[in-house]
Amino acid sequence: MDSKKFFSAAQKHLMTATGYMIPFVVAGGVIFAISVMLNGKAAQPTTGWLGQLNMIGSAGLTLFIPALGGYIAYSMADRPGLAPGFITAYLATEIKAGFIGGIIGGVLAGFVVMQLKKIKFSPSYKTLGSIFLYPLGGTLIAGGVMVYLIGEPIASFMTWLTAMLNGMSGVAKAPLGALLGSMIGFDMGGPINKVAATFAQTQVNTLPYLMGGVGSAICVPPIGLGVATLIFKKKFSPAERDSGKAALLMGFCGITEGAIPFATSDPLHVIPANTIGAAVSCVISFMLGCLNHAPWGGLITLPVVENRLGYILAVVVGSLVTASIVGLTKKAYVDGSKFKTEDDEDLDFDIKQF
Repeated sequence: MDSKKFFSAAQKHLMTATGYMIPFVVAGGVIFAISVMLNGKAAQPTTGWLGQLNMIGSAGLTLFIPALGGYIAYSMADRPGLAPGFITAYLATEIKAGFIGGIIGGVLAGFVVMQLKKIKFSPSYKTLGSIFLYPLGGTLIAGGVMVYLIGEPIASFMTWLTAMLNGMSGVAKAPLGALLGSMIGFDMGGPINKVAATFAQTQVNTLPYLMGGVGSAICVPPIGLGVATLIFKKKFSPAERDSGKAALLMGFCGITEGAIPFATSDPLHVIPANTIGAAVSCVISFMLGCLNHAPWGGLITLPVVENRLGYILAVVVGSLVTASIVGLTKKAYVDGSKFKTEDDEDLDFDIKQF
């Protein structure tokens, strides 16, 4: 397999797994945030019905790395890879190998099951292979490799990475913030966006400042474009101005995809504006020390954000940067229907007259 096919396949498997993982993040993150919001302080409730509600949210957040690994293996090896992928990725989290261990565990399980599926069975025993041999052998081999061979080195690397990122000073964080923010704004929910978001989400328990920056950047493209439709009305069609209202709401909820309709209609002006605005927001959040304890973005996570004013400032400034760039560079909207000539009108006819 050449490098192009390899990276294409890797992207496919990662995007498939990320799509399946996101509901775990959404359900767990939102419920977690609600429990903290109702608790009245930026701390997890541990008793009463709020503590139980927090337990529900935490369950989703506990499972999303195993889900990531499980569905990577599923994408590679179909249903027989699902259990080995989940179990191997879960073992990676238990060993403290983090999201990198989860991804490697999923790839390892998928590869092992793919090799096991090359073993030929007679038609009468084919089902036995799918429900017994492939899951059992895949789990034993991939899980064993994770536990006995690669788990501890990956965990050591993750410990080093965490310490290195935690040790960054304010100035040193700026390039990282610019990179992550740019990735978030560039393709608005696409593969580049998801790589940055997943990196921050899976580090939320150890490096919440990453999610502080990424969480603010996530909502900048839709909010910025929504603001642009309000300030620079002449630059947008009536339909786009209506979409701007929806984009504002989606931005508040941390859904970057609200900016996609604008990027589709005018990518040359909108994508650079989104990229720059999201980068600015992420850098500001990093520099101000904003911490987001939920693996989600937007203003909906404010109950679990430390330094909320700084977080809001990052969102506002980044959104205004995006709106300003779009407003200054985008051409005025021209209604094509106004240029319909008398000759054009003469061409209109009713087929019934023939």
